Amino acid sequence: MNNNQSSLTALVSSFARAYHSKNDQPKIFDDFLACSLMTDEEYTQVQNYLIGGIEFFAPEKKNELKSAEKILEWVVQTQLAPTPLARARYAEDMLKNAIMLGTEQYVVLGAGMDTFAYRNTDLLSKISVYEIDYPASQNLKRQKIQDAKFVIPNNLFFVPLDFVKDNLCDALINAGFNKNKRTFFSLLGVSYYLSKEQLTNLFSFIYSLSSKGSSIVFDYADENLFSSTVKRVQNMIAMAKAGGEPMKACFSFSELEKLMETCGFLIYEHLFSADIQKRYFSNRIDYLRAFEHICYTLAVVNK
Repeated sequence: MNNNQSSLTALVSSFARAYHSKNDQPKIFDDFLACSLMTDEEYTQVQNYLIGGIEFFAPEKKNELKSAEKILEWVVQTQLAPTPLARARYAEDMLKNAIMLGTEQYVVLGAGMDTFAYRNTDLLSKISVYEIDYPASQNLKRQKIQDAKFVIPNNLFFVPLDFVKDNLCDALINAGFNKNKRTFFSLLGVSYYLSKEQLTNLFSFIYSLSSKGSSIVFDYADENLFSSTVKRVQNMIAMAKAGGEPMKACFSFSELEKLMETCGFLIYEHLFSADIQKRYFSNRIDYLRAFEHICYTLAVVNK
């Protein structure tokens, strides 16, 4: 990931959460601090970029939608926001359950512009949070936190890491992570960009760091991703490739289950796209719908 790609990815993701918090009802996931990590100029820049993107996403919609405001709503709600919103909601719901069961550490792999530690100050008295991300992404975020005048909690730790080149175990241990404490890991928006071998190695590393009772939430693409006829799925794949981060891995459920067992995990809960639609998108009258071929999983260590 280069600096420009890192910055663009982080800004677009922040925009999706900020737009949802400011404009959509009911809320799937209310990241009311997302806008604080963007300048007005950046917000406008991304907004205009997305409006102009209608030519790529669905040129036939341009005349139908008529206004820039409607185009922006359609692009954000159909192409951009569904997965980041729903997977964040799922991860934080599962984390809160885990904390009630004794979890003491939260490791956010690929943290991006995540604002959990600032939105949930009451939970920070119960857990330590370790944010892991590419150095460029993390440097950008730390600058934005400073600009927003957020107070960094004493038990929030930043861990720069290249998921392909660096050793996760060493990075976390050096940051103060305790392998003997029950831990919740989230791996959101990462699995798509790793090969199956790299993902297997990552899960194995996570297992080696995990005490009994630890768990992980992640999202992944099903086996039909690359053959999908759904236009927005094709758009997602094309954008990732054009941005220099091609999507690499997809799995059938049985394949994923075997992989997780090999790495020392048991799948506790699994949501297919239809399950995500029912849980988080039911009865909406806007464009927000669960993304096709995307699944969420909660797995526990088998110790």
